[in-house]
Amino acid sequence: MLGMDAELTALIDAVRAAAALGRTVRLRGSGSKDFWGQSLTGDVLDTRSYRGIVSYEPSELVVTARCGTPLAELEAALAEKGQCLAFEPPHFGSGATVGGMVAAGLSGPARATAGAVRDYVLGARFINGLGEHLTFGGQVMKNVAGYDVSRLLAGSWGTLGLITEVSLKVLPVAPAEATLMCAGLSQKTALNLLHRWGGQPLPLNASAWVRDTTAQSEADYLFLRLRGAVAAVQSALGKMSADAVALGAQVQQMDNAEAAQDWRASGEQCLQFFDAPSTDLCLWRLSLPQTAPVLDLPCAQYVEWQGAQRWLWAPASAAVALRELAQSVGGHASLFRASSAHADVDKAAGVNTPLDLVQQRIQQQLQKQFDPKGVFATGRLHPI
Repeated sequence: MLGMDAELTALIDAVRAAAALGRTVRLRGSGSKDFWGQSLTGDVLDTRSYRGIVSYEPSELVVTARCGTPLAELEAALAEKGQCLAFEPPHFGSGATVGGMVAAGLSGPARATAGAVRDYVLGARFINGLGEHLTFGGQVMKNVAGYDVSRLLAGSWGTLGLITEVSLKVLPVAPAEATLMCAGLSQKTALNLLHRWGGQPLPLNASAWVRDTTAQSEADYLFLRLRGAVAAVQSALGKMSADAVALGAQVQQMDNAEAAQDWRASGEQCLQFFDAPSTDLCLWRLSLPQTAPVLDLPCAQYVEWQGAQRWLWAPASAAVALRELAQSVGGHASLFRASSAHADVDKAAGVNTPLDLVQQRIQQQLQKQFDPKGVFATGRLHPI
């Protein structure tokens, strides 16, 4: 097996060779997120050989890891010290890597309160389209002069460069946690309640609203996860339970172990809602302001992040209508998972909402600066 220096050199050489030959390279860890994106063109460059935790300072709340490091390995190392990645990145597969986590920029149930992946990126090293190995940021929060390139890489889906190493801020696991299940709250009532709580000093960490259609009679459920100091969680349990009961809800505190499995399943999209109702429907993600009202949609929804993220199943032909509706309240809609029946045809509708002229120009200039020869121009974010 090659040493880490040789593995890094091999990645650099691969990018330089692609630039010299005018070829496109598609960066890939385990492939756990291959379902996402406009296109998956280009020669696959596997990043998993460049792996390992470079440094970890629990007292400083900072960890640095290479791109091919299994995400599960990193999370296990943090758990041993009672720490975690507060943004709860989804794996979508057993082999998910640290580089893929940052490149995808996806966050889990705690996103609305804990922040996104990019908020925890302190620094990064990456290979640009010329095969240059560059370093941005560092291992502290106040380290940015000029453009914050390290955070720009979060959510870039490998279109700007190959992330080789990343430094992340980590947090201690909360001393107390509790989950409430509130039955009988409509989506509108649930959102109003969440917005009211949002203006109060409560340890609300995550929320999810869904309509259960599997029972004989449909029922609406709002799930709430509280995290923080023991006294704060206990106090909030009583207040929030009383508020929900006053609006007609039946409230029950869930077993922590059972609730943890459910929240994990929510982030990994393993809940029953995420099973496609039919083979010709796509999973759509609506990213909206938290205060956006209930949207007039004929299909079932799964509402997270205190209303800021809403999932639904609809055909690709609904793209224009969904995007116009999302934009009308200040958000946007993306096709997260294409249908199993005709994925390539579905993506013709565009995975992401088309950029306006200003955004297009900014993105094109960024790609020109980082990747002047188009080595990473796979078209994964937007059609080329």
